[in-house]
Amino acid sequence: MVRLATAFAAGLAVLPIAFCAAFAPNAQKNNVAQNLVDGTVSPQVASSSSLTEMSAMLTQTELPEKLYFGKEKEIPKVLGGLKIGTRELVVVTGASSGLGLNAAATLAKTGRYFVVMACRDVEKAKQVAKDNDFPEGSYTVMKLELGNLQSVRDFVDNLKAFKSARPLNHLICNAAVYKPKDPNPAWTDDGFEMSMGVNHLGHFLLVNLLLDDMKKAKNSRVVIVGSITGNTNTVGGGLVYPRADLGDLKGLAQGGTKPVEMADGKPFFGAKAYKDSKVCNMMTVSELHRRYHDKTGITFSSMYPGCIAETALFREKRPWFRKAFPWFMKYVTGGYVGEQEAGERLAQCIDDPQCAKSGVYWSWNGGATTVGRWSDDGKPRGAGGSGGEIFENAQSDAVKDRETAEKVWEYSAKAVGLDEKEMCKDVSEEYAARIIG
Repeated sequence: MVRLATAFAAGLAVLPIAFCAAFAPNAQKNNVAQNLVDGTVSPQVASSSSLTEMSAMLTQTELPEKLYFGKEKEIPKVLGGLKIGTRELVVVTGASSGLGLNAAATLAKTGRYFVVMACRDVEKAKQVAKDNDFPEGSYTVMKLELGNLQSVRDFVDNLKAFKSARPLNHLICNAAVYKPKDPNPAWTDDGFEMSMGVNHLGHFLLVNLLLDDMKKAKNSRVVIVGSITGNTNTVGGGLVYPRADLGDLKGLAQGGTKPVEMADGKPFFGAKAYKDSKVCNMMTVSELHRRYHDKTGITFSSMYPGCIAETALFREKRPWFRKAFPWFMKYVTGGYVGEQEAGERLAQCIDDPQCAKSGVYWSWNGGATTVGRWSDDGKPRGAGGSGGEIFENAQSDAVKDRETAEKVWEYSAKAVGLDEKEMCKDVSEEYAARIIG
């Protein structure tokens, strides 16, 4: 206990400074880096910078101006029913790395599921599936660029062509981008700030376009990956600056497109943009549950798998953070969980009969509301870390704000161009009465 108290005190003293530095935009560094890319750095500046300094400035991956072109639409795969056989069909977005890859691998290796890996880079996904020993005939890869709404629609068309008349059983919305270092927003092809556009709006359209098909399957499930950072009643969401805050949704109400940089209409803040998108993810699950569960039988849930401190999601963070953060989560808070175990947890939300309950936010162990502790086996436990049992976690008041959730739904549907004819008509009696009232 003395060892834990000493380590925690030391970590806690450094944590506010470290995290503020980690999440603060470094405008000067990134602006110079962008100028290097554009070729607009003056000779004086260039000559004063060493190659090492330039290399450090260019750690950020530059996105292409356009993410998806219509000509990139895949030729639809057909006769998928023969490949799928009697297995249940599950789509996993962002399945080429990290949490999504490990969840897809876990499901494929059970022999009970046929996995559609929905990814932006098809060739990469094919290779990692082989590298991770996906059983032959247990999966296929399909193109999905969530930063382009036409790509989402093309994916849905191709999926329907592939599976033919059989319904989709399960959908895992996992893909996400996180750009805490950027001083200025990146934009999707449709003009949305990248974090909100990919993490929330692309998935929002995808889910809605698949509901009418999924309601035909028995015991179908939709899981949207949430985050501790978007749940402000937790240590990670409530104490680590900046907090998620959708405000009055001014930005989303205005359509959410350029020059709108944040859902609340305020200037861009990369770390907050990610957290805001996760709040929208979790609100979407609540709205899907309220609107459609009773009549469709689809189970809607969100989940937090624990802190995957070494995930590629942190690739935009500073090198010192990528080294120190896993250590801190392992040995001070006990909140660390490896990618494989995290993937197994996400797969559990699809496979475990216990997870058939709709409208739930699933977590494991300490739920990240307590300080990590040392267990009898000498390993840190708590704060959603490795081990422990699945349980229904509490959502923050912000996530449970029904009025705001309904506005998020309304503004999101308008933003992605979701036509009334495309929306599932099997709404619950309670929701129908609320609309009429």
